[in-house]
This record gives sequence, C-alpha cells and structure tokens, in this order.
Amino acid sequence: MKVSDLLVRALENEGVEYIFGIPGEENLDFLESLRKSSIKLILTRHEQAAGFMAATYGRLTGRTGVCLSTLGPGATNFFTAAAYAQLGGMPVMFLTGQKPIGKSKQGRFQIVDVVGMMKPVTKMARQIVDGNNVPSLVREGFRVAEAEKPGPVHLELPEDVAAEEVDRVPFEVTRWDPPGASQSALKKAADMLHQAKHPLLVVASGANRDRTHRAVRAFVEKTGMYFCATQMGKGVADERHPRCLGTAALSDKDYLHWAIDKADLIINVGHDVNEKPPFFMHEGGAPVIHVSFFPAQVDDVYFPQHEVIGCMTANMRSLAEMVEPSQSWDFSFFERVHAEIEEHVYGAIDHEAFPSPPQCLVSDLREVVPDDGILSLDNGMYKIWFARNYRAAEPNTVLLDNALATMGAGLPAAIGAKMVHPNRKVVAICGDGGFMMNSQELETAVRLGLDLVVLILRDDAYGMIRWKQAGMQFDDFGLQFNNPDFVKYAESYGARGHRVQAAGELKTLMKQAFDQGGVHLIETPIDYSENERVLYEELAKKTLSLSEHRHA
Repeated sequence: MKVSDLLVRALENEGVEYIFGIPGEENLDFLESLRKSSIKLILTRHEQAAGFMAATYGRLTGRTGVCLSTLGPGATNFFTAAAYAQLGGMPVMFLTGQKPIGKSKQGRFQIVDVVGMMKPVTKMARQIVDGNNVPSLVREGFRVAEAEKPGPVHLELPEDVAAEEVDRVPFEVTRWDPPGASQSALKKAADMLHQAKHPLLVVASGANRDRTHRAVRAFVEKTGMYFCATQMGKGVADERHPRCLGTAALSDKDYLHWAIDKADLIINVGHDVNEKPPFFMHEGGAPVIHVSFFPAQVDDVYFPQHEVIGCMTANMRSLAEMVEPSQSWDFSFFERVHAEIEEHVYGAIDHEAFPSPPQCLVSDLREVVPDDGILSLDNGMYKIWFARNYRAAEPNTVLLDNALATMGAGLPAAIGAKMVHPNRKVVAICGDGGFMMNSQELETAVRLGLDLVVLILRDDAYGMIRWKQAGMQFDDFGLQFNNPDFVKYAESYGARGHRVQAAGELKTLMKQAFDQGGVHLIETPIDYSENERVLYEELAKKTLSLSEHRHA
C-alpha cells in the first residue's frame, strides 16, 4: 500500500474518529487514503480552529485528537493551537504536509522548518523520512501525547514519501498505568493531615481526569475537608458541595484566599505550573503537600514541603483510605468564609439591571444550562466572572483556558465539545473581540448540523485590557472598536441570530435555542462596571471585615 494508506490505517488502529483541518496539495495522497477510511474529515475554515477542536477532543476524551494542514502558512497557523494544547495538557496530533524531500521543482516556495518550529510547543516533532517508520512513529506519537502530562505531538509527511509503496502493518495498541507513590510518601502525607488543625484541599487542572475526579470526590466525602478549585480544576469536585469554597478566579485577595491564609496545611492536587497560580506561597506560610504525576517545579511562589508523586487516582484513593477525620481539625473559620461566599459571590444579584452585570449573566446561565451542559469560554473579562460565580457540578463542564489564555478558542472548542458529546447542551461564550478571531467557524457548525448556542458578550472593546488600563490610571486609549450586526452576521451563515434588549430576555432566548436546535447566536450587552465595584472596592472592604476573624 501507499505510505498515506498506511498512515490512515495506523490512525484507524488508534481509534481516531475525526480529523479536523484544511488539506492542501501536498496532502492529496493522504486525502484520498482518508476518503476510503472510517475516519471522518471535519473541514474547517482556519487551521488554528482545527487545532482548537482537536485539542478539545483530546481534553474531553483523554484520547488523542488529530488535525491536518498543508505546509507553510497552513502549518504556521497550527502554532498557537499547539501551544494551547501544550500548556493546557491536551493530547493532540498535528499532521502537516511538506514538499517532496527527494526532488522538488519549486525550490524553496512555501518552505519553512515546520518540525523545528513545532518542537518548542510539542512533546515530539518528527518528519516521516521513511514510510516504513509510520507504524512506530504513530504508535509512539499517541503514547507520548496521552502520557502525563498530556500534550501535542507533530508528524510531517512529505508529498513524495506519502506516495511511496510499503509493506507494513500498524503496531498493536498497548496501554499502561503509571505507578503510585511509595507507602512512606503516602504515610507522611496522612500524618501531616492528621496533625494539622486547619487543613485545606486545593484541586487543580491535573486532577481533571475521568478517573481522578472520582478519587478526589471520594477523598472529600471521607474526610469532610473544605476545598477550593483552580479555574481549570472546576467541577472536579462538585462546587455545590457544602464544603466547597469556590474557584480561585484571582491569585490573591478574594474571599477564598482568607481560607488559604488561615490554613495550616494545604494539600494541592494536580497543580500545574502552566496554570495561573490560585495562591502564592510565602516564607512562614502554611506547608503544602504536592500531589501530582510529577515533582513540583519550584519557583518563587510555589515550593511545596512534601510531595506525593505518581498516579493521582491511585494516590488519592490511598489517602482516602489512610486519612480519618481528626478531632483536632477546626473548620469554624472556613465555615465563616463559606457563608461570606454564599452571600457575596452567589447571592445579592441584581436581575433588573440592563445591560446585565456579569453576576446576573452567570446566574442566568447557571439556571438554564443543565448540570452536564458544557460552557466553552473564550478569553476575556467575563472568564473571571464565570470562574468565580458559576458553580460547576461535573468535570469538564466549564472549558476555559487559564494556561495559554488565548483568544479565539471559544467557538472552535465548543464545536469540538459538541462532537464529543452530541446529546449534551453546549454553549460557546465569547467576547466580541475573541469571537471575531474565529467567527468563520459558524459556517462549520452550520454545515455539520450541530445544535450549538453561541453567546456574544458585547462591550465594543478589548474589555479585560481596558479594565487593567484603567486600574493603572492610564487614559482610555487604543482598545475600542466597532462590530458587525451580529444578528445579520449569524443569519448570513445560515444560523439564527438573536439580540437581548431587556433584562430577563437572555434566559428566554437560551431556552428557545435549546428547544429549537440548530446553531443560534445570541448577542447581549454586558456592563463591566462591576469589575471596579466588586473586584477592587468590595474585596478591599471585606478584607477588613474578615481580618477580625482570621486568627480566631
């Protein structure tokens, strides 16, 4: 068979369902091989979007997503998506074409060193020089992509190699489980927890795995410890739980940080240095137990005193068996923090204001989106509010990027999520700035016949940077723009467009969109004046209020 046939068979052997991307002339042998296969090509309108979709497939399934581009500009468009997958821990294989490496009549036309470009943002980047190596390269690529920490890999298939004849078959797919920690490391962690007075659990992105989240929940139920999550750890433990202190949307000075400051021991499960820190360690602060697949990467704000390294699922199960609720534990201060969070984060919402403040918008979404529904957030000011105010009941139901934090990923990631979970409600939440970076994928969603809601939060500006600009006492400059008529824009692609024009309309429109099916775009204005009132003024005042109880 041709090398391109062998490559497609190797991908089928790995269980690949979809390949997202845009072929070019250098991929035509591969495209013909793909036509005859069981794998479905999802043609996108931009290679970056294809990478986001494949990465989301990997994020939600734990299996490697696959995407395809040609050489040159098609491949360079993959770079941001590869960085997104690398920092976010998402297994994905990037396949790119290349001019013939034996003999080319086009000189250096469109030639860049794609393998060299991809090496810094992948776990493995290789050119297929000999078609006989396809079985080993594909098998190794999938193993590397899915091993902890999951991430991207890259294979480049030159045009002349793709057309060569070979007589090989794919390698058998094998699985392996990483070992757990030593008994001495587990016992020391258990002893530290038993000796603590105010232990606190922090759940981070590395724990957001299918099996690990069950072990974390079992640990919470067994011990009764209070816990909080990082942004990418949302939903690992149910945020409606009475011991949940919410999500660290900020790195410091929010309500839950008073619990972190009060804790005399923090067990940090799944910490990833690539995620924005949920808290800062300091000399003389509470000791930290680092539970992860890997040893900690020590820096100025993270230097744990004990580490439990290995399979987090096995280790959390072991700790749940070894740790008993201690008579010395005192959670009275955490109870006070919990009450403050219930009142000031989740309560006292103005549902009559229009344009809606962020808390109202988040509350409305929480009311109409089912617990297994998926929110796919782009990047903007609203991400802080959804991280802080939206209670996630299940893992991977709030897809946000707190690692690369790239704009333009919200809609493509939502498309990927809907393909993985066709029977669940999926909502892409985008600012007007981020949406326009990959808005062309509305056509992809319509062509695929997806049921998808795209919510655009309109403020006619790059709102988060504008907020930070104001916070630094700079003049309002360089961050405002004009927008198209989003309703007509959606309709031009064959989607249905809606505009929220009064308080309370969003919930009605969301319910209608869910009931009717198809692709719906809903534009709503948003009032970000709450940024200043809550995130600066209110938290500063509450710092004084809670300080009286901090050392109680």
